[in-house]
Amino acid sequence: MDGYAVAPYGEEELARLRSLRVHDPEDDPQVMVEGPQGSPSFFFQRVPESKAVKNRMHVDLVGDGAELDRLLALGARVADRHPGLVVLADPEGNEFCLIDG
Repeated sequence: MDGYAVAPYGEEELARLRSLRVHDPEDDPQVMVEGPQGSPSFFFQRVPESKAVKNRMHVDLVGDGAELDRLLALGARVADRHPGLVVLADPEGNEFCLIDG
C-alpha cells in the first residue's frame, strides 16, 4: 500500500484511548489508514474472534506478475488460482485477490 500511512491522532482521539486505558497509540485495537488524495481510506479493528469461514472484509487488488512476486516475498501465499485472478492469503490467513491488470 505505497503512499498509505496511519492517520494522525488528534487530542480527542488520544483522550478516548486514555479513557480505554490505552496509553500508546501503537497498542490501539483500531486504526485508520489513509492514502493519497482521492484514494480510499481503510479502517481496521481488532476483534477477539478468529477467522471461522470467510473474511469479514475482502480486498481485491489489481496487479501483474511482478506484484504477485512482491506480495509472495512479503509473506502472502497462494490459496487458489482462477483465470484472471489469484486468491492469496496473508500470514494470518486473511484472503485477498490479485486481479490480473
